Amino acid sequence: SGSSDPYCLVKVDNEVVARTATVWKNLNPFWGEEITLLLPRGFHSLTIYVLDEDTIGQDDVIGKVSLSHQQIAAEPRGIDRWLSLAPVNPDQEVQGEIHLELRVPERGHPRVLRCHLIRARDLAPRDASGTSDPFGRVSCCGHTLETAVMKKTRFPHWDEVLEFELPEGELGEAVLSVEVWDWDIVGKNDFLGRVEFFLDTLCPGSTRGWFQLLPFPSATEDHGGQLGALRLAVRLLEDTVLPPHHYQPLIQLLTEPILCPAQSPEGTALAVLEEVTSGESRQDVATKLVKIFLGQGLAVPLLDYLTTRELARTTDPNTLFRSNSLASKSMEQFMKVVGLPYLHEVLKPVVNRIFEEKKYVELDPGKMELSRGRRISFKGSLSEEQVRESSLELLKGYLGDIVDAIVGSVDKCPLPMRVAFKQLRRRAQERFPLAQHEEVRYFSISGFLFLRFFAPAVLTPKLFGLREQHAEPCTGRTLLLLAK
Repeated sequence: SGSSDPYCLVKVDNEVVARTATVWKNLNPFWGEEITLLLPRGFHSLTIYVLDEDTIGQDDVIGKVSLSHQQIAAEPRGIDRWLSLAPVNPDQEVQGEIHLELRVPERGHPRVLRCHLIRARDLAPRDASGTSDPFGRVSCCGHTLETAVMKKTRFPHWDEVLEFELPEGELGEAVLSVEVWDWDIVGKNDFLGRVEFFLDTLCPGSTRGWFQLLPFPSATEDHGGQLGALRLAVRLLEDTVLPPHHYQPLIQLLTEPILCPAQSPEGTALAVLEEVTSGESRQDVATKLVKIFLGQGLAVPLLDYLTTRELARTTDPNTLFRSNSLASKSMEQFMKVVGLPYLHEVLKPVVNRIFEEKKYVELDPGKMELSRGRRISFKGSLSEEQVRESSLELLKGYLGDIVDAIVGSVDKCPLPMRVAFKQLRRRAQERFPLAQHEEVRYFSISGFLFLRFFAPAVLTPKLFGLREQHAEPCTGRTLLLLAK
């Protein structure tokens, strides 16, 4: 048809860790999916494969983008750009690790390098049986030696020592190359991966460990976007967590204005933090603050402190909590942490029904596809007015169920959320006591509860764990109209 049905697979060190939704019949797909992965500190690479889903037979691989740990870590603010897709040759895709011990004598004549190939694991299958016949090939200073072939295994155990006589003097650019190959009785042997060591960087004595097998450099060349490109935003956050007592001075400093409110509010650590936090880092700061104060059992007093400060700065009640301030972001994060099970209980039944029914809903005349009306009526295409009426009826039905579920869930709402909102209502009433501002106490709460909690979950259920996949375009439009 001249089109594709693309989706992405995310691999970390050759293990599939995530899959995006499929975008049907589109050569310019938009996923907009955010995936958070907890990675081992020693991971080597992140690879995203773009595939074309086929209902019959195997899915076709369009291309891949591969980023090493070093590439990602080199950009603390993250990688956010278009990256050209590289071709994927299944016979050149490598995986697995090799267990080596290298001994380089510091002196002696002759100097003999001992390369002990112990074993390998999780090698790529190259034979029709789903296994390989691996052997090791080691090259150094113009000489090449090989191990025995281990038949029909992806976890070979060689336990062989190969020795190389090193030239006298400086080693310079000398390289030790360890390659793993799949032996074939007919035709060429298949490459399984390699690892290289510059001899002048090896410590005298013994170097032992597991090493990630890598492809030949030519396998990852940039092909100039011939296969298309993938827009990625990748950010690596590495946290070092110390024993609890190291954090006590910081926690004491942060909780001081909550536990000792008599102190001048302007000079506190929280006040200073609020002043210096930039827009882009506010979400991270709010997330960590809420976690710290939840751990101390002080999350509700923290929210009271932050919202009271924002109320004091607000002169027009119509703009209250509309900015992405530290108070707004902290309340948002608090609701996500404390209220997620509650959110699931309230919204999941209705959201599941919307996904299953796949009804066509549209109110904008400019976006209406009148031929879609056949799904609603057997009498052919519907008029614009008929599509609008049926859409309104469906939206009112879904929305009525959502509102009924929320209103009927008072007893299920977590107690900390109810206490936080009770305090917020009281503070809003104290700040805007006049009769004409009577509604401020209510929309200060609804601004959080609906605009930052229920509505975003209706709009993108996957981000709140309500669904495993993103909505198809038709269902996504329904959710957008409901959220609005």
